[in-house]
Amino acid sequence: MASEIVADAPLPAKEAAQPVAKQPPPEKPADTRRRTHVILSFWFIVLVLGLPIWWKTTSIYRADLPLERMLQWADGKVRMRLHALLDTPQSVSLYATLLLTHFQACRPAFPLQISVRADSIAEQEAQHLVRLTQHALDDLNDFPGHHLRLKLSPKSDRKSPDSSRQDADSALTINLTPGDANSAQLSQRSAVLDMTYAPNSIPSLNTASSALAAYMANELQSTFSEEQSIISYLLSTSSMSSTARQHGLNQEAAESLKKRTTRSLRYAPTYHLSFSLFTDGATPNTWDIDAAINEYMKPMLDVLGPIHNFTIDTQVQLYATPGVQSQILNKEHLASFINAAEWPLSPSIGGAPTVNFIIFVGNQTIGSDSAQVENSQSWMIPQWGSVYLLPLAPTEQHVSTNALKQPLLMFGGHLLTLLGTPQSGSLPLRLSSLARVRTMDLLLRASSSLGSLARLSPSLPSISIPRSVAEGVSSSLQHLEQACANLGGPEGLLHARVAEEEAERAFFEKSMVGQLYFPDEHKIAVYLPLLGPVGVPLVLGLVNEMKNWIKKRKQKAKEAREKKGQ
Repeated sequence: MASEIVADAPLPAKEAAQPVAKQPPPEKPADTRRRTHVILSFWFIVLVLGLPIWWKTTSIYRADLPLERMLQWADGKVRMRLHALLDTPQSVSLYATLLLTHFQACRPAFPLQISVRADSIAEQEAQHLVRLTQHALDDLNDFPGHHLRLKLSPKSDRKSPDSSRQDADSALTINLTPGDANSAQLSQRSAVLDMTYAPNSIPSLNTASSALAAYMANELQSTFSEEQSIISYLLSTSSMSSTARQHGLNQEAAESLKKRTTRSLRYAPTYHLSFSLFTDGATPNTWDIDAAINEYMKPMLDVLGPIHNFTIDTQVQLYATPGVQSQILNKEHLASFINAAEWPLSPSIGGAPTVNFIIFVGNQTIGSDSAQVENSQSWMIPQWGSVYLLPLAPTEQHVSTNALKQPLLMFGGHLLTLLGTPQSGSLPLRLSSLARVRTMDLLLRASSSLGSLARLSPSLPSISIPRSVAEGVSSSLQHLEQACANLGGPEGLLHARVAEEEAERAFFEKSMVGQLYFPDEHKIAVYLPLLGPVGVPLVLGLVNEMKNWIKKRKQKAKEAREKKGQ
């Protein structure tokens, strides 16, 4: 019992006291202010210096683009608005005013001047016939891409004895001569329409209509119908399709033009022509290709000079085995005839597209499905070139200029087809039509590229737009305006070519593409390992300093209340 009483007795006061942790000395106010200043100085450097420098060095430069003007060119809105106003009574004044205020777009219409030479008709009667023909032509021609305007040639020009001579600055010259009936025939040497008129068909000065005027208007409409169809097709396949819907093509014509467009080469200012002689043996091993080109193709290439430039190279390849050994080739054999692995064809020189013209010496022909059509010797490969099968004697060592005449003439026709030249009319008329078609094509392609860039820029805010893109867009717009101001002339084609090149260069700028493959997840993965170790001490130090400041404020408030209570 005594032990239990002793165990239950209270412990002495000294043994009951617990050890107390030693508190640090109170912090001096100067040290507190110093710590606060250090933390605030770090945050000051981060906010005032670090963030602006980081923002400046990592921001994406986006040059300002005239998006509204680019979309207007792509959609043709201003052009269609002007076209609608032409049907109003105040069309002339409104058109002139809007053309000055909205000069950034234009109507793609070619002013074509038609000269009329009528040596055997009196001056007043000839003027009256031209006016009646112009009225009939305006009523007949509803295509907005052409403005056919007739004029009577001056007397000094009409006295020329050369009836096939074309008047300067005219797309076509009509040579009126008396005959037994109304007839018309295009000259094969120049852009001249030789037309005869029946006796007593010249309208008198007091008549309001004329059968001869209607006949002339129909012939002019027929002469430019193929060009109008091509331009309508180009408009229908572009964003400026409202005009094409009003003057649309039927399904058959559209399919035919689609095949021709697919077959022809994409426009380029320069093409490289490669002439190759291939043979499956050691003979022939020489040919007069330079003389043949100068005689049979150089005149046509010179005429094409204002539209395209050409560079030429030649080669001879011996022991070139074709992919098909049969003597008569079917159409399904043509695709495998060229042995690309063993026929070293010249590549593009200077970046220009290459047009290949191959003469294969061998006793082979291309069979025809129709028994009434003879076997042919050549065929054209779309967007590539042409092949001609030349039969020669096995002992022939040299290919003469005379033997190369038919192949080169065939190559000339295929080249015109590959360039997209219209098929009807004389060569000068076809080439002038080609210049206008190429101008329209380049205008539409440049406008389409500008519209695509204008829609791409706002949809992808993370890509950069360098200054070179803005300069290219500005240059393209300037040349588009100049091309529209000079439609129908060589200056229009030149400016359209530059506008298309500048628009393509701006759209395919390499520096813009790289930003598309750098998403935000990659940025987070780069910044977290760098900013994590630096940001955590700064944030925790600021949080602790805020807590101490709040605690001191509360303590001061408490002391103030206690003093007030005493």
